[in-house]
Amino acid sequence: MSQLSLSRQASHAPRTSVWSSRVSVGRALAWVYISVVLVVTLFPFYWILRTALSSNDALSRDPQSLSPVHFTLNGFGRVLGLVHGNSTGTVSALGSGDLLLFLRNSTLYAALMTAFVIFFSTTAAYAFARLHWRGRNLMFSLFLVALMVPGIMSMLPNFVLIKDLGLLNTFPGLILPGALFSAFNIFFLRQFMLGLPSEIDDAARIDGVGPIRALFAVTIPMTTAPIMTLTILTFINTWNEYFWPLLVTNDKSTEPLTVGLASFQQNAPTVSPDWGGLMAATLVAALPMLLVFVVFGRRIVNSIGFTGIR
Repeated sequence: MSQLSLSRQASHAPRTSVWSSRVSVGRALAWVYISVVLVVTLFPFYWILRTALSSNDALSRDPQSLSPVHFTLNGFGRVLGLVHGNSTGTVSALGSGDLLLFLRNSTLYAALMTAFVIFFSTTAAYAFARLHWRGRNLMFSLFLVALMVPGIMSMLPNFVLIKDLGLLNTFPGLILPGALFSAFNIFFLRQFMLGLPSEIDDAARIDGVGPIRALFAVTIPMTTAPIMTLTILTFINTWNEYFWPLLVTNDKSTEPLTVGLASFQQNAPTVSPDWGGLMAATLVAALPMLLVFVVFGRRIVNSIGFTGIR
């Protein structure tokens, strides 16, 4: 018996070692792949930081250096309006206080757009998911067609409408075209609300609760996770929006930060752009969104995964 057990152990030993070697090789390859993806993803952010901390004249002499060239904080100083111009004669078009003005515009634009979009998307999703009315399914089927239409195709008609209404260079002109309708948000919330137990609505009706009160007192508290997810994603997308604000605004009083950054270059073609200041302004613009991802990143992932399971 002892010889038989020893022979069995000997026969299993090579297989175990081969299997462990295969697992270790697979893990090593996985870590190498993840490391490469991480480096490729984060390198542009490092390059922006490196450029922001470099001097413009030194950048022209050594553009391929991986480390900051002639380390300086003048780029951030020009962005904040504390320093004007640099050694190469490049003058920043972003004047003192303009950055704070653009930040205010972006915050106001993103906050108002998010509030309107989430409110109207929630009410529309509730009507499609929890209320029973004639033609609901047909209307929703027609509504899904909006998901197949590229947003760029509605941009020109929206611009003509905003222009005819005299809302150019105003916050209503920025917000109204996208505030009342978001096909993806409505579809996203409707799918979640369909998974809620129907007994909840029956109990609410027995207690004399109307549809509007049931929406705010029953349905919304139960859909906090997807609503929070859409709130964060809508705010981020609105903050990063560039093309639509570029069409309808050309005044600093309403330009968001994404459009305002485009003015951080010298208009004169004989003067080189202020790359250090531009990258510093880009970092300042991206900082709020990075903070949002750091604080709410796990909530976004968990909410999307939970909604998909339901």
